[in-house]
Amino acid sequence: MEHNETLNSNHKWWVLLAIGIGTFMTALDTSVVNTILPVITKEFGGGGSASSQVAQVEWVVTVYLLVLSGLLLSFGRLGDLRGHKMVYLSGFGVFVAASMLCGLSRSPLMLIACRAVQALGAAMLAANSPAILTKNFPAAQRGQALGLQATMTYLGLTFGPSFGGWLAEQAGWRAVFYINVPVGALAIWLSLRKIPADTVRHPQERFDIPGALLFMAGLSMLLLGLNQGHALGWGSPLILGLLGGAVAVLGLFLYVEWRSPAPMLDLRMFQNAGFSLPALSAVLNYIAVYSLIFLMPFYLIQGRGLTPAQAGLILTAQPIAMALIAPLSGTLSDRVGTRWPAALGMLVMAGGLVLMSRLGAETPWTSVALALAVVGVGTGTFISPNNSALMGAAPRPRQGIAAGILATARNLGMVLGVGVAGAIFTTVLTHAGADVESQALFKAVQASLLAAAGFAALSAATSALRGKAQKVAAP
Repeated sequence: MEHNETLNSNHKWWVLLAIGIGTFMTALDTSVVNTILPVITKEFGGGGSASSQVAQVEWVVTVYLLVLSGLLLSFGRLGDLRGHKMVYLSGFGVFVAASMLCGLSRSPLMLIACRAVQALGAAMLAANSPAILTKNFPAAQRGQALGLQATMTYLGLTFGPSFGGWLAEQAGWRAVFYINVPVGALAIWLSLRKIPADTVRHPQERFDIPGALLFMAGLSMLLLGLNQGHALGWGSPLILGLLGGAVAVLGLFLYVEWRSPAPMLDLRMFQNAGFSLPALSAVLNYIAVYSLIFLMPFYLIQGRGLTPAQAGLILTAQPIAMALIAPLSGTLSDRVGTRWPAALGMLVMAGGLVLMSRLGAETPWTSVALALAVVGVGTGTFISPNNSALMGAAPRPRQGIAAGILATARNLGMVLGVGVAGAIFTTVLTHAGADVESQALFKAVQASLLAAAGFAALSAATSALRGKAQKVAAP
């Protein structure tokens, strides 16, 4: 019997709590590390110019993104083959141990290496948590469960910067990593006791090692090229080589997967519009979201003269709105379907981004916060129904892959959003021929946010076009 048929009504909420703690911890860690980079740079100063020191420490974030994104599908597939609980618990062990090693690091290179290991654990967690929830909650409560998980993500992202700054001031930046140890230990204990063991349907299938290696290599090249494009120049030989190589390697990956009898990524899943269009909608949504996240510090700090702490306080309006709306939207989608709540959410988000594009040098702070909240409401309304549609359309033996695709869509959208917004932003500034303190900065932010609104509108269209998602029968 399946999990959602055997779990009593109370036990599934313990499963959600165990998953929620892990989700909160990894989201908190992601947002905290960005906050403490200047402190890490100062401690590890050493030789070299200031710019070279910053460039080196930035790899603390970059390597995490590359390893996490490249391994999501692999660990999702491994969960399908060996059991999601086993991979999830292993991920916690790796994440907690690597967090301790990050705190003990005595050089930038050691910290970067430990962050790579930490990302490996995070990939194991992210690629299996939605699959565990989907298996342990009935279809009628899938949206609610995924919405509550999304809330934990937004809470982690909301409290991360302020909590990280406070903790770094009180106990040093190393404490930001050490805090994961007791929290992770609690989550491991809960997961061991409360998450039921998996029933693996096709234990005879082998793990697709060539596919896993090709995907990680191709996606890493793509993300690195997109991540560094605005800094090195989109026409530089290195960036063109990375992007061209990514296209070639990912093309080879698709060819290998199509011919493989047991592929890491079952391409037949994308023949179902109930699966492929929610995946595309997610990418478009995250492009819009991370365009905003990239642009707002320029507007608030450089354009309006706020301190980072003041800017961070205003920016919390968006994730707080997302955290409040996501579980309500998930519950609603369980009753009325996933299509229209997702489409409506992206329309609201597009409207919020249009409002954001009208911000100027004299806009009241209440108007800024209100526009951010509108964007948050739209995103929170979209996320839970869309995730529910995608997970519900995946065959049961492919739940881990579906969760990996969902997480990969988030990371790909993040890098694309920063890349697109950065390209538009710098292009407008360059053509304006003025420094960033001038009116040109506001024009650059406005143009970039209008582009983000366009991506949100496209996401609304793909959400509406997919129709009512149908489950795919397990093969």
